[in-house]
Amino acid sequence: MRHTTLLSTVLPVLTGVLALALGTGCHQAPSALPGSVRVLSYNIHHGEGTDGKLDLDRIATVIRSADPDLVAVQEVDQRTTRTGGVDQTAALAERTGMHAVFGKAMDFSGGAYGQAVLSRWRVETSEVFPLPGEPGREPRIALLTRVRPPGSPAPLWFVSTHFDHERGDLRVKSAEALMDRLRTLEGPVILAGDFNATPESRPLQILQQRFTDAATGRPEPTIPAEVPDRRIDFVLFAPGDAWRVVETAVLPEALASDHRPVRVTLQRTR
Repeated sequence: MRHTTLLSTVLPVLTGVLALALGTGCHQAPSALPGSVRVLSYNIHHGEGTDGKLDLDRIATVIRSADPDLVAVQEVDQRTTRTGGVDQTAALAERTGMHAVFGKAMDFSGGAYGQAVLSRWRVETSEVFPLPGEPGREPRIALLTRVRPPGSPAPLWFVSTHFDHERGDLRVKSAEALMDRLRTLEGPVILAGDFNATPESRPLQILQQRFTDAATGRPEPTIPAEVPDRRIDFVLFAPGDAWRVVETAVLPEALASDHRPVRVTLQRTR
């Protein structure tokens, strides 16, 4: 469920927190634009930071600071012993003032574990889509949600996912299965999450047969949070000609989780 990270040091943490507060190290978030959608993808590591502390308030602060419309959240606990019996999806919804949906991947630690979607707008429908796996391995899912932004000509599908962290063959199978499922959706789709795969990998090649990587022109690494050296967290969209990328940034937050959050602003072109 987690990645091995470098030992944290005081300077990267302070630098990351200061950069997030001042808006340095990434493009400044633009003002709301007509037809725009601001997306955040964030693997929150069940609220445990690189300092080993469990602090969901920190996660909520990061999310609020990004001012997103939609958030794909991976590694979420629901009433587990590990995280003190807290329903983390409900807690994040309360702390951010957003609508929320939890997608269960498996039973875990007396509760459940999976993903969540936070939305500024009401979630019309949601579906947990199981991804290919094998007995004895952590189950993987995609959480499909449909929302309707104000003034939008059509509903928008927003999908969060989290691929296997060890097996490349399972990531390929997950990409293929997810592509088959998403082909059946009508309307624009934004797919975000932790793919545990780098941009040149086979799973991303499969997904990019239909989807466009929002960060193609400005790729930045997302893990490990203290000193990132590879990019495995993505925001993808389809169809490509329906959107214009206004902003893409990996936020310089090095403390709240072992991943840095990815923020993308898209504007509808049709």
